[in-house]
Amino acid sequence: MDIKKTDAYTLIKSTEDSVKEFVDCFKQNYLQLSEKHIIIDFSEKINTEIKDLLLFLKISSKHRTNGYSFVIICNGIEIDDIPDEINVVPTFTEALDILEMDAIERDLGF
Repeated sequence: MDIKKTDAYTLIKSTEDSVKEFVDCFKQNYLQLSEKHIIIDFSEKINTEIKDLLLFLKISSKHRTNGYSFVIICNGIEIDDIPDEINVVPTFTEALDILEMDAIERDLGF
């Protein structure tokens, strides 16, 4: 797991062989990551499927409930098949846009 922290968010890229391994590693490190907005970048993972992304459902919901954004970057996924509790976008730029939109929603009390 490759972690890059900025003032606004934490960007995490998978270096593990499978999404399941990454999720296990992520869960072990979550407490150190939980106080920032999180962007997980799977754009370089070729075989990421919807079932892999659903492994983040509980974490995403918890993170968003705590007032932080949780976004996954993944190419080739049908966005309409993803539950609303998980933000999945195809590019890093769109992930940053989600962070901004979430901040506006929090400011407006949604």
